[in-house]
Amino acid sequence: MASERKFVAENVRRVLLKEYLMTEVSRAGFGGLDVQRTPMGTRVLLTTERPGLVIGRRGQTIKNLTTVIEERFGFENPQIEVQEVKNPSLNAQIMAEKLAFSLERGWHFRRAGHSTVRRIMDAGARGCHIIVAGKLTGQRHRTEKFKEGYIKFCGEPKANFIDHGYAVAKLKMGVIGVTVEIMDKDAKLPADITVLNKTEAAAVLPDLFAAPAEAPAEEAEPQEVQRWPR
Repeated sequence: MASERKFVAENVRRVLLKEYLMTEVSRAGFGGLDVQRTPMGTRVLLTTERPGLVIGRRGQTIKNLTTVIEERFGFENPQIEVQEVKNPSLNAQIMAEKLAFSLERGWHFRRAGHSTVRRIMDAGARGCHIIVAGKLTGQRHRTEKFKEGYIKFCGEPKANFIDHGYAVAKLKMGVIGVTVEIMDKDAKLPADITVLNKTEAAAVLPDLFAAPAEAPAEEAEPQEVQRWPR
């Protein structure tokens, strides 16, 4: 098998694993998945809102997940680590799931969207962007966007500071896709500058504000005195 096909097959397998875990641990609040290969096997880092539901009584639930990951998806010696989300309101995947669940319960999409934006911004996020697409009010497909604060759509700031989440709400009218993007509250953008006074700048860059060394004084050569004839 060519190397390109190996990369594609590996990524497809990871996507299928993510979709399976999103369904299995939906009650625990799926917050993200990270799969890493180690010399001892495969390390699966699962981020959830309630880790106790994933571990189960006496660890039985997590043992069953380990068996399924090894037999169905073919990962060698998987080791599942469950991590709790510190602030669920700043996790894009959890907020996308909650918004999709609100739509399934009958909330109007504008009410649910604005409520989610307020919750994210109140948690301290620097910015958020929510896209709700599908048959919202009729037979025609529509796309509604909710945005507040700072958000980046491309470049290095998007790769480093934007958390992305996606969920699906199944309604009678059809399927509605929910996309949530949250900018980290500690994000440092290229346009952010800080102006320091002279004292603060001298503490940060002491060499720049150091007094120049005085050059040794050179002995002045005696000058000839010109005398004009009388």
